[in-house]
Amino acid sequence: MPSFVYILLGSNQGNAVENLKNAASLIEEKLGNIVQFSSYYQTEAWGNTQQDPFVNQVILVQTNNSPLACLAINLAIEESMGRVRKEKWEPRVIDIDILYYNNELIELPELTVPHPHMANRRFTLIPLAEIAPNLIHPKLGLNSVELLKICPDTLEVEKMIVK
Repeated sequence: MPSFVYILLGSNQGNAVENLKNAASLIEEKLGNIVQFSSYYQTEAWGNTQQDPFVNQVILVQTNNSPLACLAINLAIEESMGRVRKEKWEPRVIDIDILYYNNELIELPELTVPHPHMANRRFTLIPLAEIAPNLIHPKLGLNSVELLKICPDTLEVEKMIVK
C-alpha cells in the first residue's frame, strides 16, 4: 500500500528555484509520484542568519518506500546535487527534509518524524499550510494552520512569483 510523505525542499546557493525543480525531478524519478507542490517561498535564513535567503517549497509524495528508504534516497539526491555537510545551518545547494510520513510517529537515531523542529519554523509551516491546512500533527494534535498561528518564529517568509 502506498504511503504519503510531506517533504520540505530548501536552497540558497546558485539558482535556488532551479535547484528545487531539479530536486523535485529526482524525487519523482527515485522516490515516487509528486501529488502536490506548494508555491515557492523566499525566506530569511534560520539559525545562521549571516547568509543568503533561502527558497523553500513543500511537496507531497506518494511512495512505496519505507521511512528509512525515503531518508536514504533523499540523502543520495542531496549528495548527487553537490550537498556537502560541514556545519549546522550552513548555506546549501539543496536540503530535503521529511516532515511527515503518513501520520506516523518515528523516533530512530537517524530519523525523527514528524520533523522535530517544524512547529517552530514559519518557512516550513507556511508552504505546508498552503497544501495541507487541515493536516494534523500526530504528536501535537494541531493542524498546519493552527501550528502556524502559534509559531514563535518571526523571520520573513514571502511567496514568490515564479514563471
